[in-house]
Amino acid sequence: MAPPATSRPPTPTASAPTATSSSRIDSPSLKAALAMALIHYKRLPAAAATGTSSPPLLHWKRKAKDRKREVLRLREELKLLQDGARGEDMEPPVASCRCHFFDGCGDLPTQPCGGGGGEQEHWIDEVLRRRFLRLVRWKEKRRRVDRPLPRSSLIDFCSEDEVQQLSMSIDFLVQLSDSIFAKREAAHSFPTFSHQAVDFILASLKKILSSERETELVGEIIDGLVTRLMKRMCTVPEKADTSDSDAQFSVQHLLRKLGNDEFIGQRIILAVSQRISNASERLLLVDLFDDAFPDMHGNIFIMIQLAEFLISDYVKDWLCNEHIDKRLFEEFTRSILKARNDLQVLENMNGLYVVYIERVIGRLAREVAPAAHQGKLDPEIFSKLLC
Repeated sequence: MAPPATSRPPTPTASAPTATSSSRIDSPSLKAALAMALIHYKRLPAAAATGTSSPPLLHWKRKAKDRKREVLRLREELKLLQDGARGEDMEPPVASCRCHFFDGCGDLPTQPCGGGGGEQEHWIDEVLRRRFLRLVRWKEKRRRVDRPLPRSSLIDFCSEDEVQQLSMSIDFLVQLSDSIFAKREAAHSFPTFSHQAVDFILASLKKILSSERETELVGEIIDGLVTRLMKRMCTVPEKADTSDSDAQFSVQHLLRKLGNDEFIGQRIILAVSQRISNASERLLLVDLFDDAFPDMHGNIFIMIQLAEFLISDYVKDWLCNEHIDKRLFEEFTRSILKARNDLQVLENMNGLYVVYIERVIGRLAREVAPAAHQGKLDPEIFSKLLC
């Protein structure tokens, strides 16, 4: 007889949890622990990022956000400029104090005027130069509104050298001189901006020449400045009035102040004397009743006056400079003598031409006499000045 089969208890499977495991999952403490673990896990990435980010990185992130906001603001301003919504009110404010840059305009110096050779610069001069350069950059950006800006233009503005700064400042000064002819009157900011432009150009030129680099390129830039300002000084618009002559004398004063540096001053006198010779040749062919005759007549006098100002103000100081370009000095002296000979042909038309140019040559002869006796000037040229 077979033994009776014994019954075994069923083996629990994974799909059938026991009452014990079910009770553990339903435990409130376990649920709270899981919830806390999930919250802690979600906070881990933010905490890790904060822990790994260094303070300089956060600083530059903030700077990038600020720069982005600034770029957006500038874009909005450019849109306003393109739409014509804002005009002269975009001009940055200037100091309310009166600029004395044009005081004494048209007056000869009562005593020899120093060229500023031994003067020490004050710290405020450097502050004004930096402020003026920011203004020039801002104007240059406005001028390029209608043209596509090159890539990395901001980097170019930051890395520009002295020659580029000089070129931009010259463009700014020429545009200022154009503005007084266009508006028929000088804006209240014109003396201040002109003063800053002239000072910045002279300081930049002195720094470039002291390093003895790019001399030929700088000479071409200065020749262009002199030519452009001379053209504006000798251009009288149609329907001219008193304000137009004032604008001409303002440009003459700018050239006079720029002549403080012999590198510019000698080129101005050379350009003036050559232009006088050209004007005298043209007057021989112009009808006295031609509408252009009074303007040409006035231009000759304003150019002779400019030459007299420069010679009276600076020639003695130029000759004291050991690094003066003697070749250029002798060249403009010969050119003045040629201008006198050309004006003598017009003596029957107007004898005042010769009277004024003789006064200029006499003043030049007095100024160069000590240098000629010391052998610094060609004796032949000096003898022709005395004839």
